[in-house]
Amino acid sequence: MRLWVCITLLSIVLCASADRPAIVQGMIRAGQFVRDAAGGSWDMYRAYRDMREANYKGADKYFHARGNYDAARRGPGGAWAARVIRWSFLLPHSDARENWQGRVSGRGAEDTRLDQEANAWGRRGGDPNRYRPKGLPSKY
Repeated sequence: MRLWVCITLLSIVLCASADRPAIVQGMIRAGQFVRDAAGGSWDMYRAYRDMREANYKGADKYFHARGNYDAARRGPGGAWAARVIRWSFLLPHSDARENWQGRVSGRGAEDTRLDQEANAWGRRGGDPNRYRPKGLPSKY
């Protein structure tokens, strides 16, 4: 009986430490990427929601940097989500959006460029507090 218990335990240890087939490893990496991307999307949404809730003048760059920073920290999938997700859900980042900002909202290409700079700063792992305005509630 002891011999069978030892053989069983040895088999379990050997099987657990054996290399997985490449297809299984690829599926696991793909699953992790998707999980990171979903989490990164959530991080971006949470930063966007907080920005809307705070409604604090001059804080948009901070929230851009924070959302990208949080998403990129999740891993490759989160970094991918941060690159893909756009802050403007109605208009893409393009000349049309910049023209719209310049004519309608009073913001122009310079503001868009600064937003993109804050996005890149966060994705590279830079501290989002660099863009934090004085007086923004500590809740954010």
